[in-house]
Amino acid sequence: MTAPLPPNETKRLAALRRYQILDTPAEQAYDDFAFLASTLCGTPIALMTLVDEDRQWFKARVGLTATETPREHAFCAHAILGTEVMVVPDATADERFAQNPLVTAAPHIRFYAGAPLIDLEGHGLGTLCVIDRERRSLTAEQSQTLQKLLKTLARQIISQLELRRTAADLAAALSDLKTLHGLLPICSHCKSVRNDAGYWESVESYVHAHSEADFSHGICPTCMKVHYPSICS
Repeated sequence: MTAPLPPNETKRLAALRRYQILDTPAEQAYDDFAFLASTLCGTPIALMTLVDEDRQWFKARVGLTATETPREHAFCAHAILGTEVMVVPDATADERFAQNPLVTAAPHIRFYAGAPLIDLEGHGLGTLCVIDRERRSLTAEQSQTLQKLLKTLARQIISQLELRRTAADLAAALSDLKTLHGLLPICSHCKSVRNDAGYWESVESYVHAHSEADFSHGICPTCMKVHYPSICS
C-alpha cells in the first residue's frame, strides 16, 4: 500500500532541499547515528532515510548496500505522516506492507521501527529506522524503551542538520559580502557609496543589494548631544 502524501508535502520538500543534503557523500556523524541505532536496538539493519519526491534516499546505512528505494515501497513514507515512532512487529501481518516488494523479496523486512526526523517547522524529512528480518513481539516496556531511544537519536540528527544548514547560510552570507572587502568609494559628505555600476546610493541600499542583512535605526550618543541637546540635558 502506497502511503498518502503529507498535507504539507510542497513545503516539506522545500524544507528538505534547503538542507542541501540529498545525494551527498557519507559523513561520519550520520554513520554514527545509524551504527548506534543498529547496536542499541540489536537489529542487522539501520538507516537514516530522507523521503524525496519519488524516492527514499539513505544518508547513512548499516546492513544494506542499496542507497535508495522507490518512495512507493518505503515504510518511512508512512512513518513521516506522524510524529511518533512507527513500529511494525510483523510486516507480513500488516495490510500496508504484506505485499511490499521489500517484504516479499530482499531484504525480507519483518520488523520495522522508525522515528520521523521532524525539523523545527514540523516537517517530516525522513526517519531514523531499524529493521530486522525476523518478526519481533515486544513487551510494553521494550517498545517504550525502543521508541524513546530512536526519538532521542532522531532529535540529535535534526540538531546536526540544523548546524549544517546554519554553516551553509553563513558561508553564503560571507560570499555575498565579498564585494565589501577592501576599500569602498564613499562620499565624505553624505556617506553614499558608489555601487558596482558606478552610481551613488545609500549604504543601506548597497548592503541590501549584496546581502540579506537588514538595519535597525537609532541615534548614537554623540548625535543625540549635538542634534537633541534638550533631551540629553
